Order: sequence, then C-alpha cells, then structure tokens
Amino acid sequence: MKVIRFLGAALALAASTQSVAVGRLADVSIHDRTDNRHLQVYWHEGKAWVAGKPGNEYQIRIRNRAADQVMAVMSVDGVNIVSGETARPDQTGYVLAANRTFDIAGWRKNTAQTAAFYFTQLPDSYAARTGRPDDVGVIGVALFRRKPADPPASIAPPAARESRPQPFDGPAAKSESPARADSSSIASSAGSLLSRQAEEKIGTGHGRIEDSRVTYASFDRATSAPAEVVAIYYDSYRNLVARGVIREPSVPVTPRPFPGFVPDTQSRWTPYPHTQPYP
Repeated sequence: MKVIRFLGAALALAASTQSVAVGRLADVSIHDRTDNRHLQVYWHEGKAWVAGKPGNEYQIRIRNRAADQVMAVMSVDGVNIVSGETARPDQTGYVLAANRTFDIAGWRKNTAQTAAFYFTQLPDSYAARTGRPDDVGVIGVALFRRKPADPPASIAPPAARESRPQPFDGPAAKSESPARADSSSIASSAGSLLSRQAEEKIGTGHGRIEDSRVTYASFDRATSAPAEVVAIYYDSYRNLVARGVIREPSVPVTPRPFPGFVPDTQSRWTPYPHTQPYP
C-alpha cells in the first residue's frame, strides 16, 4: 500500500459563500478577480454554467462545509491544477480545513507561487498550449473525506472515460511532463481542432506569477472514489446565449398613461358616423 502525501493549502479565509455556489460537501463558486464579483451560475440540462470574460483573472472559491478536513483534487480544462497532469481523481490536491473558505487563484508552480487563472481564447489556454485542448471549458473539484482508521488508502484506478469535456477525463500522465512537450508536436496534434474551436470556446490561461504559500500534509482517503464531484462549465456570455444556456430578458412594451403632448395627425379629422362636425 503506497502512502501518499498531498499538498495542503494554507490559504487566507475568504468571505462567506454566496448563492452562486455549487455542491453539497463543499460550496464551489467562481470569483472574477478583475471585476470583483461572483459569477452567476446558470443551470442548463442538469449542468452548471458560468460566463467568463476573456482577459479577466478568476479564482476558484471553495467552502468546506464538513466538520473535518476534506481533500479537493482540482482540475481546469482537464488538467490537474497542482501537478499539471491530465486530471484524474486519484491524483494530488489540496487539503482543506473544516468549515473554512479557500481561494485557489492559479496553477501551482511550487509551494510559494501560482500562475494566475484567466479567461482567454482557446489557442492561448494552458491545456491547448500543452497539447490537451479536448476538455477545455470545465472546472472540476473531486472531494474526498478523510479516512478515520490508521491504514492509508490505496490509489484508485482511473475513472471510466465519459463524454467530453469532463473535469477528470484523461489517461495516466506520460513520463515526460506535457508542459515540456515540443511545441511543434503540440501544434501538429491540436492544430486542426483549434482551428475549428478558436471562435467557439474560451479556456483558461497560464498567467502572472503570484505569491501563494502552502505546506505539505498527509491525507488518507476514506474511499477510492470521490464523495462528491463538482463540475462547473464555462464559456463566453455570447456563446452561452447562442447555446440557450442564458436567456436574455426581453424588454416589454408598456403603455404609458401620460406619454406627452397631443401630436398633429397626418390626415384631416373625420367626424363619427351619423354626427355633424362642429361649425
């Protein structure tokens, strides 16, 4: 049985979670850092969607509602945000303290820094730049409860593949990190797909480096499968309107009791039938 030590977050306490959150074991929401607002969740065909604005930085806000620690394995566009591997639930993640709120603002570079998340066109997304554009457009959080007994949990096998995009949807990572792959091979493998989707979807970029200190911690999972998987899909506002995810409100025409002064008519006044005009 292999003992795994997972990365534990030492992040600042955030404001209380608002009604835009998704999840039961933990509340997950997306906060636009540039506009300083939570993104509204739109439910469509059983999926939660948010509208991202290209160029804006964002962060994933998680409030652990449990009375004990939970581990959150997190993915953006099908990529583990801590290790950079093609995401699976059995990978490394953040250990979240009980009844606390945490902001995860970027790709983990080391124990002291992250590279900011920001909405961008698909070819500029981190997933596309590392040759993995298939699952762009989804943010995933796989939540695990802590095992009460002493023996550590074993690594779970990869989950079965489902329709795309999925928050955790890839095979085991190759020996060479995808982030170090040759740019020419990336272009050849993803070029045709990018040309079809560049105007249709947005993704998440690898932005500026920021200070974000964490420590390592051990965590034994209670089960090999997640207690809950939260998926939040995203795209531009225009694309979500086109898909029917967002319905733009229509402006009703309301008659006014006092619209203004009496206008002139285009034709001469005609008397009512069976009446005589005034002299």
